[in-house]
Amino acid sequence: MVPAAENQAQPGASVTSRALAILAAFENSTGSLSVARIAQKAHLPLSTTYRLVRELEEWGGLRKGSDGKYQIGFRIWELGQLAGRRLRDRAHPFLQDLFDLTHENVHMAIRDGMQALYVDKVYGSRKMPVVSRIGGRLPMHATAVGRVLLAAQPEWFIEAFLQRELEAPTSKTVTDPKLLAAIIRDVQRDGFSVTHEQMRAGMLSMALPVSYNGQVVASVGLVFDVIRYREVQRLMPLLQGTVDRIEIAMAGSPTRIQA
Repeated sequence: MVPAAENQAQPGASVTSRALAILAAFENSTGSLSVARIAQKAHLPLSTTYRLVRELEEWGGLRKGSDGKYQIGFRIWELGQLAGRRLRDRAHPFLQDLFDLTHENVHMAIRDGMQALYVDKVYGSRKMPVVSRIGGRLPMHATAVGRVLLAAQPEWFIEAFLQRELEAPTSKTVTDPKLLAAIIRDVQRDGFSVTHEQMRAGMLSMALPVSYNGQVVASVGLVFDVIRYREVQRLMPLLQGTVDRIEIAMAGSPTRIQA
């Protein structure tokens, strides 16, 4: 049963905002949701949720499983592929090249509000699983790609970010504002980020920024086993070369450059 306190629509909420609230209910959800659970997470009356869920299903935004629960529909996925397509289309061949060279998990992220949004990823079936996924969001302070993106923001944004309550995915995740501020200053000075077991135990991540027209628009990173931390020095030039190629492609210059 949906709690009465959560079963009330926000005053003045439009049909559009209610439909968006239903779609947002699936964020960070790893499985299908019942209509009652959707209503609870969207803070909408059950009757309203039933009606909008049916309409979204007919449109293709949601799809119903054999168990009667719902998942995001393929039409939403298709629309989502349009977002950042120029960046992904230009960058993906070079991300694939980086994976072919290193055989390590490769991913690219952009800043979306207070989180790092993963827009592309290349990995092998034999590599260690990582928590990032295309379309997924992770905290900026706990990921190398996220710290690179955070370091590129104005000081007022960084200060506001660090004043928030920061989650700790692992026992080693740095959440102390003063320590994180020092880490971000190091990223700004060095131009790269390397994290040890910040997002997942046993994992190391390294990342560099991707710039376009003088602004950091994305970051590209590698993830591998933390016990191989000495590999950072060897892999950094390969990561830098990938970023250089992406930036040239984004600028519209010839993408074939000498290795």
